[in-house]
Amino acid sequence: MTKQLDGQQLTAQKWFKELRDQICAEFEAIEQEAGSDAKFNYTPWDRLNHDDTHGGGGTQGVMKGKVFEKVGVNISTVDGTFSEEFSKQINGAADDPRFFATGVSLVAHMANPHVPNVHMNTRFLCTTKRWFGGGADLNPAIPVEKDTEAFHARLRSACAAHNPEYYPRFKKWADDYFYIPHRKVHRGVGGIFYDHLELEKEPDFDRHFAFTQDVGRAFLDIFPKLVRKRMHADWTAEDKHQQLVWRGRYAEFNLVYDRGTTFGLKTGGNVDAILMSLPPEAKWD
Repeated sequence: MTKQLDGQQLTAQKWFKELRDQICAEFEAIEQEAGSDAKFNYTPWDRLNHDDTHGGGGTQGVMKGKVFEKVGVNISTVDGTFSEEFSKQINGAADDPRFFATGVSLVAHMANPHVPNVHMNTRFLCTTKRWFGGGADLNPAIPVEKDTEAFHARLRSACAAHNPEYYPRFKKWADDYFYIPHRKVHRGVGGIFYDHLELEKEPDFDRHFAFTQDVGRAFLDIFPKLVRKRMHADWTAEDKHQQLVWRGRYAEFNLVYDRGTTFGLKTGGNVDAILMSLPPEAKWD
């Protein structure tokens, strides 16, 4: 059995599941509005530690519909011990490799090239230190300036309610992180990315948890609006080709540079859940 969770870990785990449920319900509602009966298919998975003890697990949620060509919304709560090599790369794990992590992660690949793809992740990690991280970023194959502005405005508002320095700081972090060096292009039109909001005293948990919740709520507010705005737009064969080529760039980033992919694979996570971020179709030409 997995270890007994403390109050902070249980609180974070509960919220990530609630956010997953809200997001999936909203995405299913969009499919219904489009005349589709698509629903999420949920697949639970368990994780084993190196010594074959139980190390938590999660649930992979995938829907393939008329609007969402492929969308994955995953939750997980895992614990165990990092490998000696990997522990040196993780905050607070160099001297003690034990860890705990819980979070929600989603990637949506849209059928219509004019509907922007999106990524969102929020998480709580514990080693000898504890911190929140996450963010959301918009990834349109065919960017629309008004959509980009609306997405950033909603995230800016969520950040401003907590710290006026958060948005410019976390936007730059996203711009720097979601970049494909070998292509010399950004993965999308950005958003926010944050990590290591550390808990150094008791009030920090409530403050950083509240911000992490607001990031999730901001995503749930703005992204469905953008989907509904664009999902009935006409598109051409050229638009679809542009989308598929763009997806190839997206796949390159996730396989080569993405920290979440590396963390999942290095800690023995469910491979299908980890790679759910890859698009259903892509082109390289």
